[in-house]
Amino acid sequence: MAWKYKSYIIKRSNNMKNNETLITAEGLEELKAELDELKLVKRKEISEKIKAALAFGDISENAEYDEAKNEQANVESRIAKLEIMIKNAKVIKTSKKNGVVNIGSKVKIKDLEFDEEMEYTIVGSAEADPFKGRISNVSPLGEALLGKKLGEIIEVESPVGDKIKYQIITV
Repeated sequence: MAWKYKSYIIKRSNNMKNNETLITAEGLEELKAELDELKLVKRKEISEKIKAALAFGDISENAEYDEAKNEQANVESRIAKLEIMIKNAKVIKTSKKNGVVNIGSKVKIKDLEFDEEMEYTIVGSAEADPFKGRISNVSPLGEALLGKKLGEIIEVESPVGDKIKYQIITV
């Protein structure tokens, strides 16, 4: 997966110790791969862009140079974030605890209003990607699911303020 298309929203809940980044083993490997890609490939590419832009002469009115420097700043910022996340990573162990939803649990829920089923894995916020079925433990739905059991009904407030009811089908 290309690093520039992947976005991570880092939220830290108040109960996290030492700014831990909760993450699965798979998610940690993805972060490490992204970091390697940025350090070993993207840095070189940007360096070449800067060299090419400098060859055009006056940098005060050089759009290619400005663009390359902005890209460099974004990459260096992302590298710094990834290094902090990896340094503070706490790997989530997936386990099945008597049908109780925990971080790392794969949960199938049913929207009771629309009779629609969805399946999500509860992960730390660093690797949340709802389009891939991975929701954060600090998201409204993730928070509502934590600690609940098979068959329980939860209520989650939607972005527009409506209450949506879900039933837990599998854990």
